[in-house]
Amino acid sequence: MPGGGTVTLEGKAGPIDPTDAAATAFDAKIKVKSLDLAASGFVESSSGVAGSLDFEGTVNSDGKHLKSSGTASAAKLKLSPKGSPAGRAVQLSYAVDHNLESQGGQLQQCDIHIGKAFTQLTGTYQMQGAATTLNMKLNGQAMPVDELEAMLPALGVILPSGSSLKGGTLSTNLGITGATDKLVIVGPLKLSDTKLAGFNLASKMSAVSALTGAKSDPDTSIQNLSADARVAPEGITTSNLNLTVPSLGVITGNGTVSPAGALAYKMNANLSGGLAGGLTQMAGMGSKSGIPFMIQGTTADPKFVPDVKGMLGNPLKSAIPAGNAGDAVKGLSGIFGKKKTK
Repeated sequence: MPGGGTVTLEGKAGPIDPTDAAATAFDAKIKVKSLDLAASGFVESSSGVAGSLDFEGTVNSDGKHLKSSGTASAAKLKLSPKGSPAGRAVQLSYAVDHNLESQGGQLQQCDIHIGKAFTQLTGTYQMQGAATTLNMKLNGQAMPVDELEAMLPALGVILPSGSSLKGGTLSTNLGITGATDKLVIVGPLKLSDTKLAGFNLASKMSAVSALTGAKSDPDTSIQNLSADARVAPEGITTSNLNLTVPSLGVITGNGTVSPAGALAYKMNANLSGGLAGGLTQMAGMGSKSGIPFMIQGTTADPKFVPDVKGMLGNPLKSAIPAGNAGDAVKGLSGIFGKKKTK
């Protein structure tokens, strides 16, 4: 095969269809070893999909419908043009029914295993010339984060520099639609009881540790992170984002990630415990009001910037004593280690 690899096919076919050889009935077993997905042309180059595939299964056709089932293992898998090879192999078992006349079909079963993480992909597809359009669902519940973390590079997901996800589970139920080189993926994500190791969120909001009186933790423990996500060629949009960090409180908001990884988020932090009391002393305002801020920079190097206009426009404004607005904004800006913007 192009790029290396072998294909072994054995079985029987016939009688040969006199008008269309492709409509000839056959029953066969197929075995593929080390198929280079990119070099073989098995997938469109613009999709960014690459890796090495081993496959073993059966294929049979009555001349109108082609049915296939089997198992496969993909190593060094890449699923995004900006992705890099995954550090863990992906195992799957599948069953598909393909209509030879319409060149469309149904993925009846696709059970995907990434270590102990299990997810299912089902739905339909339609081939038109060189293009293939999908209409599918991906459902995975309580998947171990430690197993999935090795797949993030394959998806082009970049965590803050030097950080990694440790422990916890991920649940999702995504709709996948559109041409394979312009897929739109939409659905909820929920991350529970995990830790972003090597990323100190409190240090990004520099005065937080001082306000709580707590020792700074080099990692960020996440009790809950949920959001509605939309992934498309023009970038990633997340809405209804809700992040619970026990050491800080609850952070909510919405925003986007550009294809280049640029962040544009508007957030609100409802701080808890000693933080609220510290804010009261520092800025002279009510402890129950949220603090608006923005996340800018990139996924590899996020920047937390105070939203000064938002501070003076939200319920904090009514909690600030008359004449103290400047001092309050100055104090709140200090939480993020930033100077007040004009």
